[in-house]
Amino acid sequence: MNMSRTLAEPITLNATQIKAASHLLGKAFQDDPLMVYLIPDAGKRSRLLPSLFRVVAHYCQRYGTVYTTSDLDGLACCLPPGQTQSTVRLVLTSLSGPPVQIGLAGLRRYMHAARYLAEAHERAALGDHWYLWALGIDPEQKGHGFGGKLLETVLQQARAQHLPCYLDTENPRNIPFYQQHGFRQVSDATIAGSDVHVYAMLWEPEK
Repeated sequence: MNMSRTLAEPITLNATQIKAASHLLGKAFQDDPLMVYLIPDAGKRSRLLPSLFRVVAHYCQRYGTVYTTSDLDGLACCLPPGQTQSTVRLVLTSLSGPPVQIGLAGLRRYMHAARYLAEAHERAALGDHWYLWALGIDPEQKGHGFGGKLLETVLQQARAQHLPCYLDTENPRNIPFYQQHGFRQVSDATIAGSDVHVYAMLWEPEK
């Protein structure tokens, strides 16, 4: 691995990279507990996740920012203050897309999870804040510092405005990584009717 790739400053994703970015996020989240809950069949999940994350990438490009690297090693999809309560708009945006393709039972799980995540978000992050919606690294590029670099780019925006940053993760293995970057876990609850834990995490600027 060329060290210059690791140290290069993240850039903003452009419109021509959306398709590749969506496939990257699909690979990154293939085994994520929330994605497994939404689409239990691994083959179907592999086919549908790129389309699902295309909605997320488009949404964050429109209302926030998507950061990546020059070689598209990873992505950070974030929303700024004033745009963080996204659930209703996202559902309206995506109803004609991939959630419908997962079938009626999958759509019910999708809506149920979306409501639960929105409620957890509202409880944990009061007032203006940044929202890190998704941080995904190409599985083949993990361990080279891309995730930390992308995360710090988002936190620079929050730090400049002296505002907190919120995220949630459903994978307990991610918690130490976020803690290393100053996040603290503020809640741990299970989506009703599932075994999916939602770990709400908050980063706050120094006072």
